[in-house]
Amino acid sequence: MNTEKNINTKLTTPLPCREGLGESLESLLVIKVGGAVVEDEAQLTQLLRDFSAIPGRKILVHGGGRRATKVAAALGIETQMVGGRRITDSAMLDVVTMVYGGLVNKNLVARLQASGIRALGLTGADADIIRSHKRPLKDGIDFGWVGDVDRADGPQIARFIESGIVPVIAPLTHDGQGHLLNTNADTMASETAKALAPLYDVTLIYAFEKPGVLRDADDDTSVIPIITREDFQRLCADGTISGGMLPKIENALAAVDAGVSRVIITSATAIDGQHGTVIC
Repeated sequence: MNTEKNINTKLTTPLPCREGLGESLESLLVIKVGGAVVEDEAQLTQLLRDFSAIPGRKILVHGGGRRATKVAAALGIETQMVGGRRITDSAMLDVVTMVYGGLVNKNLVARLQASGIRALGLTGADADIIRSHKRPLKDGIDFGWVGDVDRADGPQIARFIESGIVPVIAPLTHDGQGHLLNTNADTMASETAKALAPLYDVTLIYAFEKPGVLRDADDDTSVIPIITREDFQRLCADGTISGGMLPKIENALAAVDAGVSRVIITSATAIDGQHGTVIC
């Protein structure tokens, strides 16, 4: 069918504005997998199989918001979202710590171990790899224990990688004062990639349930192959890009600006870097 053909058509000019960068550095793949994929067994199985088969240095960053919402509901804890961001009071912080740092992270690690991957589950607090500050009031909204990243320790993460470990990073950070902070997983992936860009030729892939950024949200064949900063502004203005895709592309553009060689938004079942939307 034409639909299948369109979805799987390879990018003919995948890296038009990053050509030649990082050629003297070893390659590193950073893949962020979203919470919707974590909840979809078929997509997750395929992603972990493909990820395990990729040779060389790699990192997996994961979300898990849908699972956290389910666990919170089972515990009688109300979920509050503002602009796609989770309000994280003390009770919700307990939930996301258990779900992100425990349930989701360790299940991913165990499944990768079964594929022969020497995986290590980490949060930003482990080895102080990602430190944040508590988000201040924004437009009168108190997000609670939500962290905005101050820095990621690229050399420390690289030490794990060079010892043969594949980091599996959960979306939790810390403030250096003993407090864990709930932190956006797209941001975690971008900050990790940025911190490692001086050390490696980094490819950052945002893997989610769609084949890329879509011109028509109801048509999976309408993938936009390339988005520049100028395109992003125009697509935001006309409403093509909205909601949760906004911070994802903002993080992708920040990664490109910081020297990440290539950033691609694509399906969790197409992490070969040859499909989806290139951000540049």
